Amino acid sequence: MRQQTIGSSFTLEGKGLHTGIYLHLSAHPAPVGTGMIIRRTDLEGHPAIALLAENVKDTVRGTVLRNEHLQVSTVEHAMAAFYAAGIDNCIFEIDGPEFPILDGSAVMYTEALGRVGIVEQDAEKEYLVIDQEHEYSSGSGSVIKAFPCDRFEVEVEIGFNSPVLPAQTAQLRRMSDFPHEIAMARTFVFVREIEPLLDMNLIRGGDLKNAIVIYDRIMAQDKMDELTHKLQQPSIDAAQLGYLSGPLHFDNEPARHKLLDVIGDLALTGRPIKGRIVARYPGHKVNTEFANYLRTTYILSEQE
Repeated sequence: MRQQTIGSSFTLEGKGLHTGIYLHLSAHPAPVGTGMIIRRTDLEGHPAIALLAENVKDTVRGTVLRNEHLQVSTVEHAMAAFYAAGIDNCIFEIDGPEFPILDGSAVMYTEALGRVGIVEQDAEKEYLVIDQEHEYSSGSGSVIKAFPCDRFEVEVEIGFNSPVLPAQTAQLRRMSDFPHEIAMARTFVFVREIEPLLDMNLIRGGDLKNAIVIYDRIMAQDKMDELTHKLQQPSIDAAQLGYLSGPLHFDNEPARHKLLDVIGDLALTGRPIKGRIVARYPGHKVNTEFANYLRTTYILSEQE
C-alpha cells in the first residue's frame, strides 16, 4: 500500500482545553517521507517538532510534546483521526501551545478529512509489524498488550469505581469504522477532578460543550455553586448525580473515547501498526510509554 497525505489544506479553530486561548490549527499536505510534523506559527522562526513518542514529555490530561524550541499539547484527537484515515505525511501549523479541544472528540478532524480527501503518494508505506506478544504495565494497574495480527485492531477496558460511570469495554476491528463508531466519542472528566485540575492551572477552557462531565459524588450546593462560577457555567443541582453535559452519543462513550486516545497515542510510533492492541485501564502515560517501547523495539533498533 502507498503512503498518503491530505488532498488540500484545511483549518479548524476553537479554544484550548487547558489554556483557554482561542487557537487556529491548519493541516497541510506534505511530501513522501515527511511524517507528521507540527510547526508553531506564533513563535519566531516557526520551530517544528515531529509527532513521535520520544518527544512526549508530559501526559497530565493529554499528550504533551516538547523540545528545546517549543511545546504543543492535546494532539491525540487529531492524531487518532489522521491515523485512522491512513495519513502518513502532514504538516500541522498551530498558533499557540495546544491544539483546540473543539467538541472534545475527533469528529471535526474526520469530517475535515472527508472534505479535502486523501491523496496516494509515490512510495510504499512502512509498517510496524507486531511479530510476537508484548505486555507493558504502568505499575498503577494499567496494562497494554500487543498481539500479532494482519491489521490494526484495538480493544479497551475502563473502570473507575463510579456509581454513574460503570465498567465498560469498546473495540474497533476495522479503521474504516472509526468515523461512525469512535470519532464522535468525547473526552470526559469527573466533577471531583475539576477543582484539583484548576489548581494545577489546567482545563481553563473546559466547559459542558467540550467534555462529558460526570457528577458521581454528592457535594454541598455552595461548593457546587462555587465550582460552576469558576467555570463560568450555569448553577447545577448538587443533589442529582449523573452526566451534567447531557445525553451520551453511545452507552459506552467514555470507553470509546479511551480507545480513541489509544489510537492517537500509538500513532506516535510513526508508522501504521499491524497488530491487535488490548488495553486495560489505559491512559496517556501508559499509552505513550508503550508507543515509545514499540518504536524502540521495532523501528529505532532497525536504524542502528
